[in-house]
Amino acid sequence: MSNLILGSTSPRRHHLLKEAGFAFVAARPDIDETPHPDEPAVDYVARLSREKASAVAAQQSGLILTADTTVAIDNHILGKPEDAADAHTMLSQLRGRTHHVHTGVALLDANTRQTTTLVVTTEVLMRDYTDAEIAAYIASGDPFGKAGSYAIQNRVFHPVKRVLGCYTNVVGLPICMVCRLLAERGLSAANTPSCAVDQQPCQYQGLF
Repeated sequence: MSNLILGSTSPRRHHLLKEAGFAFVAARPDIDETPHPDEPAVDYVARLSREKASAVAAQQSGLILTADTTVAIDNHILGKPEDAADAHTMLSQLRGRTHHVHTGVALLDANTRQTTTLVVTTEVLMRDYTDAEIAAYIASGDPFGKAGSYAIQNRVFHPVKRVLGCYTNVVGLPICMVCRLLAERGLSAANTPSCAVDQQPCQYQGLF
């Protein structure tokens, strides 16, 4: 059985993978995450997940799992906020509107170089939070390091009104599809979580 390496320092991804019962070691992929000109969000996250896996494979051998999550609205990618003003702009843009969260997942066998890449998409409707709530949330520091400047699991701000599809995809790792990918490589989950909400199936975009 291959050693599983999670190419991510995200505590949310670590938690989801541990919750499913997988043993792994963590690695930090170092890549340029700048979108290409006019690059669709789906292609963007697929590309970054592959590049992260390749970056880790250059340093370590084993079965490498990587992911990249982004928020997209009006065909525009919202990455991680650069500062408080950027976070305020993103949260104001998302308020009361529907957007999509795309996560690209790559699984690379560093020994055979076999790579599988997929993208999962979730539709998210934000609630109509106030300017004061935005300010308080930014002051908490939670928006930083998160695509779109928010965490769906934040119980104080609770920014999301409705989710159609995979909840854990919005957190940062579509654990449903990850479990399927790892099972194909001989690694079975001890606990297979139910990640879809509102009885809507996870939207699997296909292989890339």
